[in-house]
Amino acid sequence: MPIYEYQCQACGDEHEALQKISAEALITCPACSKPELKKKISAAGFRLKGNGWYETDFKGGSKKNAAEASKAAPAKASGGSCCGGGGCGSH
Repeated sequence: MPIYEYQCQACGDEHEALQKISAEALITCPACSKPELKKKISAAGFRLKGNGWYETDFKGGSKKNAAEASKAAPAKASGGSCCGGGGCGSH
């Protein structure tokens, strides 16, 4: 079940709730009891890492275990931009 983040528009209190995807959004603030809760949009809190099917399937040779390779070799500097070459267009 995902964890949803809420913020009260009346008092500013932030609240997390473990809910089913099909569950109705919460409305009542647990701090001030006003019906002013709004669901926030946030990033997922997990990272796919380790020895799983998503990493090892369809790879061959030395690329079989990318998790071990990333531990052995330090990350290269990206040249000061988020995309490495400066061509991402977001800056």
